[in-house]
Amino acid sequence: MEMKIVHVLLIIITLSLGNYGLAQNQAQNPIIHADVPDMSMIRVGDNYYMSSTTMHMSPGVPIMKSTDLVNWEIVNYAYNTLGDTDALNMKNGENTYGRGSWASSLRFHNGTYYVSTFSSTTGKTYFFKTKDIENGSFEEISFAPSLHDNTLFFDDDGKTYLIWGGGKLNIVELKDGLSGVKEGTERVLIENATEPIGSNYILPAEGSQLFKVKDKYYLFNIAWPRDGMRTVIIHRADKITGPYEGKLAFQDKGVAQGGLIDTPAGDWFAYLFRDYGAVGRIPYLVPVKWENGWPILGENGKVPKTLDLPPSKGLIPGIVASDDFNRNSGDKDLPLVWQWNHNSQPDYWSVKDREGYLRLTTDRVDTSFLDTRNTLTQRTIGPESSGITKIDLSGMKEGDYAGLGLLQKNLGFVGAKMINNNKYIIMVNGASEAPVEVESIPLDQEELYLKAVGDFKNRKDTARFYYSLDGENWKAIGNELKMSYTLPHFMGYRFALFNYATKKAGGYVDFDYFKIDDQKDK
Repeated sequence: MEMKIVHVLLIIITLSLGNYGLAQNQAQNPIIHADVPDMSMIRVGDNYYMSSTTMHMSPGVPIMKSTDLVNWEIVNYAYNTLGDTDALNMKNGENTYGRGSWASSLRFHNGTYYVSTFSSTTGKTYFFKTKDIENGSFEEISFAPSLHDNTLFFDDDGKTYLIWGGGKLNIVELKDGLSGVKEGTERVLIENATEPIGSNYILPAEGSQLFKVKDKYYLFNIAWPRDGMRTVIIHRADKITGPYEGKLAFQDKGVAQGGLIDTPAGDWFAYLFRDYGAVGRIPYLVPVKWENGWPILGENGKVPKTLDLPPSKGLIPGIVASDDFNRNSGDKDLPLVWQWNHNSQPDYWSVKDREGYLRLTTDRVDTSFLDTRNTLTQRTIGPESSGITKIDLSGMKEGDYAGLGLLQKNLGFVGAKMINNNKYIIMVNGASEAPVEVESIPLDQEELYLKAVGDFKNRKDTARFYYSLDGENWKAIGNELKMSYTLPHFMGYRFALFNYATKKAGGYVDFDYFKIDDQKDK
């Protein structure tokens, strides 16, 4: 009897180890545990390209590349700056937090790549095009008004369309060269695209993405039924102008909004994202099968934990990366993983003024971390991550604040301030309406090491801050920050290097490096 029990246990252990090994050799959901919302995806040959939303960040509309749908790297941006306005430049009390540019549409047509997007900040619809999506610059075309959540579509008959709107979806034909709308072509495409989930909802159908498969048109939208979860709705038609029939297509874990992608081998997936607390909106893949001319999403209607795709190699350095700020001749000033909070002010930052350092110089007097220009950011990543920097404070002026932050409306940071010609290490917690300086410690040296740690496991969404005087011995400072994903910023938390003046402009600080890790205890 005992031998039989031992034998059964050995079989169970063997099967468990086998399943574990299989899982380790497969992709796992989420595909990217970081803020990459509103994805639009295409395949050109063996390469996949994806655009996403970064709103108030500059440069904007990141372009990512993969060869396996799992491992992605940022290879370009559609634009350096969206425009030259007070809101985008964070001037005269204005900002564009949570606005900027929203959901994009990525297309490849006749050898050219196109990105469409829109902005309530500028009131315009934008198109960016290039022959070389990985290394080229994009040509900009824009017109008013701003067409919300638009999807760009090049049809086989040579006509080009935009579909946009929420609840009531509209379609319009575009002029040659995408310079504007063809007069007389605008019409209602679907009067009530939310109908498949009923009339009781929080969010009507929006986020349109259109695909053509075997001569049928498939329009993907997201909606949010009240007392339910974010849901995928699909409409299909034989002609782009309709009529369309719709159905509730997928409803699990709130994973929704996106579209279809196929592999060279003929497999199909839906790319979707999930609101996942403070880390942001994170991408998932679900397998797709075709039945009776409809794409059927998921495994038995559920999001699978694993996928028959190559395993992830991690998000470092493709999505986030460490930076020692050493630049050889010919290097780009900043790797593509970095984005500025709003438009940067190029005369007041440099990686060349002091070799091997990022120098941030104040150009004006500000009142807070959130008002600061030339704040340099990278995504936080889940389930946990840490960022470390070393900063030289010798160039600070009276009233200056500088350090390492976690950027969102409910901010937190660790850094240094200079008050009455004395320097202090401080921790600020902004989880309440008014940020609070929780702790202040006198500092009698010019170099300081700072660390921010985020725990996003199961939406725990907490952060702690640390400092060191020698880079080896770390001490916690302040209290725990409870991170919250807020709609005013509409973005996952970001690691942020910053410097701002409250008394007099012209002070500077030098950052020696930024190191990011996907474990919080390193």
